[in-house]
Amino acid sequence: MNADFAFLDELVPGLRWDAKYATWDNFTGKPVDGYLVNRIAGTRALCAALGRVREKAESRGFGLLLWDGYRPQRAVDCFLRWSEQPEDGRTKQRHYPRIGRAEMFERGYVAARSGHSRGSTVDLTLYRLDTGELARMGGGHDLMDPLSHHGAAGIAQDEAGNRAHLRSLMETCGFSSYACEWWHYTLTDEPYPDTYFDFPVG
Repeated sequence: MNADFAFLDELVPGLRWDAKYATWDNFTGKPVDGYLVNRIAGTRALCAALGRVREKAESRGFGLLLWDGYRPQRAVDCFLRWSEQPEDGRTKQRHYPRIGRAEMFERGYVAARSGHSRGSTVDLTLYRLDTGELARMGGGHDLMDPLSHHGAAGIAQDEAGNRAHLRSLMETCGFSSYACEWWHYTLTDEPYPDTYFDFPVG
């Protein structure tokens, strides 16, 4: 791994994670190229900022659950190849119920050059420290639908509040949000804004 990258669990104690693309539980329906272990990596700058988020979240009774961080370019290329394959319906209802595979790219849910590949973008949510239960957000990770947009209509008041809470924590600690995905945040002062890495996570 690049010397300026690390596994987040090594530098940010107390994180929970479920590296979706290293598992069968993602929109492609199988492990994705470049994810060799179920762990999440990122730049050391990302780790430091997430440490600040974790402390603030903990003071309010929440922990962080991460789904993705650094994403090798080969994984993005895998997404592109998958989008060109015939629809088999296995993950459509859960992840892209109202669009076709190719539309994921057209509508900005998946990019051919992903900010994740620069190492300072993270997908995450909140969970309650007292119960371990995930905060209700009005839709799961990688639901490619207007319901996932910030300010979406059709979600409950507590779900909107939880999204706002996560956004406040992240933006206070130096992250910017992405309009189409409530779970997606990028470090504003990212160290590699123009570099797309391709070393595997493992």
